[in-house]
Amino acid sequence: MRKELIMQELPTRMCHASTLLRLNDGTILCSWFGGSREGAADVGIWLARRSSSGWQKPLLLASGTAAHWNPVLALIDTRIMLFYKVGAHIKSWQTWVIKSCDNGSSWSQPRQLVDGDTSGGRGPVRNKLLQLPNGRLLAGGSTEQGIWQAFVDTSEDGGRSWQKSQPIMITGLRSSGERTVARDKIAIPVSEQSFYGRGVIQPALWSSDTGTLHMLLRSTEGSLYRSDSEDSGQSWSSAYAIDFPNNNSGIDLVLSNTDGALYLVCNPVADNWGQRSPLSLFRSADNGRSWVKLLDLDSGDGEFSYPAIIEASGTLYITYTYQRQNIAFWQVPVDEVCPSDML
Repeated sequence: MRKELIMQELPTRMCHASTLLRLNDGTILCSWFGGSREGAADVGIWLARRSSSGWQKPLLLASGTAAHWNPVLALIDTRIMLFYKVGAHIKSWQTWVIKSCDNGSSWSQPRQLVDGDTSGGRGPVRNKLLQLPNGRLLAGGSTEQGIWQAFVDTSEDGGRSWQKSQPIMITGLRSSGERTVARDKIAIPVSEQSFYGRGVIQPALWSSDTGTLHMLLRSTEGSLYRSDSEDSGQSWSSAYAIDFPNNNSGIDLVLSNTDGALYLVCNPVADNWGQRSPLSLFRSADNGRSWVKLLDLDSGDGEFSYPAIIEASGTLYITYTYQRQNIAFWQVPVDEVCPSDML
């Protein structure tokens, strides 16, 4: 196992919400948003590349006159696509996308993912896309307007056009529109507008060996929520709580090609807007019904949050926000964290 910080010199005062991609030659790409503070107009999208010699200096890929948020990297055929949000207000931000056909050396001009959309952002909201064997792409999206709700955007043509599913919500949930947490309780530098509304957002998707699709969701209700689809993502069940704590902060998971297990990274804290520490790695061998903690990636005072996790050739690659100042990167061989009777 190995942990390192991506940046030796910090180009911005704040950074957050990393996304991760491994190319076929073993190169790792990591992107995040950074600027003076979350939600400020100077916040842009940054990208760093890791080769065998280590991490290169990060580059600013996208910026403008409004805040940028939540990049998501995807490799679709031979194209790298980078999705991200733009807008001062989360409830009406838009999704933009750039692409690279040369492994990230150069990038296209930005275009809006769905022309004219102002409904809170189409496509992926934070976590990586899921691609099915037939080529169908699924992007977990969500909106934050009163009742927080998720959805799935589906593309049959490699990400050129998208079809939005019905909302995925907690049945019967009510929101007063008031702040959901006391001001003196928050120790993390989150945009003020995030503290209003209740519900589920930021799906993390996977496909089980039964051919059905699933998601885990961040929630305001003290636990993770789940939804399932029996028709390849066209329709989804209402969100339902599972017995796993969540602090209303980002999660990510991956289905391993090595041992068929799910690996989840999150803050296991059962308190709305609770502390974002520790950040821990869990494993499930039964399609997410039960979980075993493997290790704490970081703990102690401060913020360790918003993870991204992928897997290749028996190794888990993980990034996350490190104290809002840097991005941490882990390489975790599966056989080093799992006893032999788990494999």
